Amino acid sequence: MKKLVLVFAAFSLFACKNETANDPAKPEETSSDSIIDVDAITETLNPDNSVEFTLEEANRLADLPLECISTEYPNKLNQTLSNAEAMGEPSQLHPSFYGCFDWHSSVHGHWSLVALLKRFPNLEKADEIRQKLEQSLSAENIKGEVAYFNRPEENSYERTYGWAWLLKLAEELKTWDDPLATKLDENLQPLTDLIISRYLDFLPKLNYPIRVGEHTNTAFGLGFAYDFAVTTQNVELQELISKRAKDFYLKDDNCPIGWEPGGYDFLSPCLEEVDIMRRIMPKNAFYLWIEDFMPQLMNEDFSIEVGEVSDRSDGKLVHLDGLNFSRAWVFYGLANEYPEKFGHLSSLADSHLGYSFPNVVGDSYEGGHWLGTFAIYALDQDK
Repeated sequence: MKKLVLVFAAFSLFACKNETANDPAKPEETSSDSIIDVDAITETLNPDNSVEFTLEEANRLADLPLECISTEYPNKLNQTLSNAEAMGEPSQLHPSFYGCFDWHSSVHGHWSLVALLKRFPNLEKADEIRQKLEQSLSAENIKGEVAYFNRPEENSYERTYGWAWLLKLAEELKTWDDPLATKLDENLQPLTDLIISRYLDFLPKLNYPIRVGEHTNTAFGLGFAYDFAVTTQNVELQELISKRAKDFYLKDDNCPIGWEPGGYDFLSPCLEEVDIMRRIMPKNAFYLWIEDFMPQLMNEDFSIEVGEVSDRSDGKLVHLDGLNFSRAWVFYGLANEYPEKFGHLSSLADSHLGYSFPNVVGDSYEGGHWLGTFAIYALDQDK
């Protein structure tokens, strides 16, 4: 059973939620499920201060994307306008992925619902989730999404963060043994094919990787796409990603992890690079590479402080909760694949999850529209 260490006090958790509850600038959370029940959380604590990722937790996490995928406003379109006619309502421009504040968050919100339903088929709102997925990911709606991507001025739209999450959604559907998944995957396929073609066209042109802690991070964009390529046996995409990752990162050494995190980071530039190289390199080659790049990861006493969030109502500052989740999934990935070298990193992953997980459900919309996805993916790596 997956466990995560929760290093928090019920009182501080309650206080944190009340800080933003009456913020008039944020959309109201009308669902009672979005309010933290301190007593309920306290009851889940075991004597060792850990909590199991149970059906109860899954039900709470499911409420976040279930609500936001149909929440059209506020909305950040990131749109390039060629003329006045190019404008439109978010739901007109993006019939499937108009909710959750922005396109990529809507995509991974859909992934969250699929992932949770796959792992917990007895979710309380399973029927509602199925209905919403079928409605949202209809063949007609996906045609509208493809049409937007085919606008001449949108060739780089959502490159590569949104692309990566779209392929992660497609991968999740393709590996779900359910008639609904088969139907949704077929509906999604035209957009999946378009995103694959965008990767194949773009990666050979990228001369230098983008080493930041936000959306455009190249290593993150390669990682999810590589998973999809392996799962679907897309040899062309897999080989291209492997080649480009080696071009970008093979000669890197002494990554300055001490410079992290940046104030707005939700990804670790150093650790995302580790994550893609772990995927593409054979064991012995990876060990040699990591000895040059981040040898401290192999030390039993390696530690790194969590990213501390000062204001969870600030859409940029709350990124650091996402950083804690993404660090955790990298640490779990290393510990699971190579326990003899990196098994000690599981506890470090636990501490990162433990800091941010209590703040996911009941968070303001600034974090609630996307952080649940990061939490789910991190928990899914804790095998």
